[in-house]
Amino acid sequence: MASAEPVARGKVRDVYETADGLLLVATDRISAFDVVLPTPIPDKGRVLTGLSLHWFAATGHLVPNHVLTADARAFPEPFASRAAELAGRAMLVRRARVIPVECVARGYLAGSGWRDYRATGEVNGIRLSPGLVESDRLPKPIFTPTTKAAEGHDLPLTLDEAAGLIGRGLVERLRELTIALYEFAAARALERGLIIADTKFEFGFAGGELLLVDEALTPDSSRFWPADAYRPGGPQPSFDKQYVRDWLDASGWDHEPPPPELPAKVVEGTRARYVEAYERITGEPFAGYLARMGVA
Repeated sequence: MASAEPVARGKVRDVYETADGLLLVATDRISAFDVVLPTPIPDKGRVLTGLSLHWFAATGHLVPNHVLTADARAFPEPFASRAAELAGRAMLVRRARVIPVECVARGYLAGSGWRDYRATGEVNGIRLSPGLVESDRLPKPIFTPTTKAAEGHDLPLTLDEAAGLIGRGLVERLRELTIALYEFAAARALERGLIIADTKFEFGFAGGELLLVDEALTPDSSRFWPADAYRPGGPQPSFDKQYVRDWLDASGWDHEPPPPELPAKVVEGTRARYVEAYERITGEPFAGYLARMGVA
């Protein structure tokens, strides 16, 4: 029996139970510094869903995923009756036992990886060459797992620490899959003028099968940089949440609740960046995706 109320509510997604699986609904909420902001970004949930569907379809040869259908008219009731509201932002997926480790691939030195390298010369226990600068491309992508925190910040894990949580064999398989997915997606995105600096994946088991779950290679889970503007030595312009993070930092907010409202200019600029990321990566106008998914 499908649940009319969500059984879980994340920073961005609402999760509903159905007889056949789970319904994942990507809302227009946006979070930064692990705090959900009070101002939604119009169409953000549809961008996240559209890009995830694109990458799930493109990476099926590397690892199976949890998607059953994204056709809102095919959802079980009471959701089919809400097709107009859910179209383009929801996926019916297989239930999976999610592995409690976030799988992060880094091809460039940015964000927390840059901060840790600057302090210790290492990222998640991996010693890197001296003299690297912010946003430098790494000689080869690295696997930097983290805890999967229900609340607050995810914490970095070394490979040995991750193995202590879920077993050495599974960690090695996840490392292999994470790097393969990153390298495939990074090469494809670069053909379209985007650098994927880093990204995170989640995996789970369903009926003994290892699946890629949650979202994949979206502006919420990745850093996207325009390749033609790439200049190592500092922060890069981006098509992800960094634009919002930068505004919040400039506002003087201390990263503790309650967060400030976003001004209209930041909302519009963020939506434009998310939509451009979708269009660059997929080669499809975002309006085309909306029409294809039945969004009025």
